[in-house]
Amino acid sequence: MTPQARIHRMGWFALLAICTALYGVLHFQVWSLSSEVTKKERQIVRLQERNTLLETEFLTRSSQAQLAAWNRVDFGYSAPEADQFIENERQLARFGSVRGIDTPEPIRVAGVASDEDRTPFPALVSPITGKPLDTALIEPQRTDDGSAQTIVTSLAQRTARVPLSAVSDSGSSSRGSAVATTVRVSLGGAGQ
Repeated sequence: MTPQARIHRMGWFALLAICTALYGVLHFQVWSLSSEVTKKERQIVRLQERNTLLETEFLTRSSQAQLAAWNRVDFGYSAPEADQFIENERQLARFGSVRGIDTPEPIRVAGVASDEDRTPFPALVSPITGKPLDTALIEPQRTDDGSAQTIVTSLAQRTARVPLSAVSDSGSSSRGSAVATTVRVSLGGAGQ
């Protein structure tokens, strides 16, 4: 390789390095300008939102002034004054009038004063048989420890053993053999 070719090749590398550096500088300037444009766009959006808020507030206040003028001029309404408020039930009752002959009876709240006034509940009837249910199922019975449980809740706290028949495959034989297993089933209850 001749010295002239070597200089020529070094010139091309220098030119390539200069172009790459100029491209990098140009790229950073574009990136910076793009960032500034994004900031300005966000600022424009904030100003538009603020403008919308101020327009809404202005329209609301102007409509309030318009409504107040209509109330004052057209309808004769005015804001309530201190003497228009009542302090207790007696002042409120003063505004009432005597009931007329054709007015319906007032609605009264029902209540029970004592246990003597209560009527007993009707007996629970089975929807399947139509016969009354056994009261032992729903009324609590006292146990030895003093707690009261119904038959239904005492059954729900127990578990039951249920025998199941299953067929197991024994891989080598063509017939399965019947195996009886017992499964313990919880009938309910929190501690089970």
